[in-house]
Amino acid sequence: MASFGWKRKVGEKVSKTAVQQFVAEAEKPEDAGPRREDEVDWLHAIKRRKEILLEDCAAKSKRLKEEGAELAGHGRHWEAIKKLDEAIELTPDNPLLYEMKSQVLTILQEVFPAVKAAEMAVKLRPLWWEGWQTLGRAQLNLGEVDLAVRSFQVAIHLCPSERSLWQEDLEWAWRLQKQEMATKEKTRQEEETKNQILNAPELKQDFDFESDEVLAACVAVAERQTRYEELKRTTVVMDAEGNIKSVLTGEGGSEEPSTDTFVKARGL
Repeated sequence: MASFGWKRKVGEKVSKTAVQQFVAEAEKPEDAGPRREDEVDWLHAIKRRKEILLEDCAAKSKRLKEEGAELAGHGRHWEAIKKLDEAIELTPDNPLLYEMKSQVLTILQEVFPAVKAAEMAVKLRPLWWEGWQTLGRAQLNLGEVDLAVRSFQVAIHLCPSERSLWQEDLEWAWRLQKQEMATKEKTRQEEETKNQILNAPELKQDFDFESDEVLAACVAVAERQTRYEELKRTTVVMDAEGNIKSVLTGEGGSEEPSTDTFVKARGL
């Protein structure tokens, strides 16, 4: 029968030299990894890379803006629009690009896109009087005279010392506003006269055909008819001095209404 005995402890036969070496290594401080100065700050590197890209976009956008202005100055307006669109893709928050684009579109008679571009310019830079001036001019060409007057008034509020806003833009808008009001009044009178002809009160009465009342009624209807024909041939125009007046056009008319379109773009 085998005798029972305690199991030897682990390491009981380990040499003293190996034990001392193990203890010495255990007492060494743990390696903290690479030194801090050797670490790579990836967050800073990405941020720096983004800044470089933004600088490149801004420089390229500036170059495209200058090329667009040069093309517009030589009458190559559609090519200028293309350059400005490319610049806007690189720096979409630059209000100068939208304002320049609006000017070129106004010259091209692209009235609605011109207004949208100018609106974007004042949205990005609300206190820029030149942006409001360009918006007002674009609105005039669209036919929104009341909105144009308001835009010019905002521009004057922001820069009251700019004489062109008072003497040219707002003055012209007020004249067009007066012309528009006169045209509406002429249309109202025309409709009123037409209704009086169709529903003449004199024709609703019973007359003795041998009396003078019948003659008077016929004369009244004829006068209304003549007035209506005159109103149809009347056009409200503005003379060179800015005065609003009504002139007869067509047969017997001595003046024709102006067909000029107001295009007044500031130099790019």
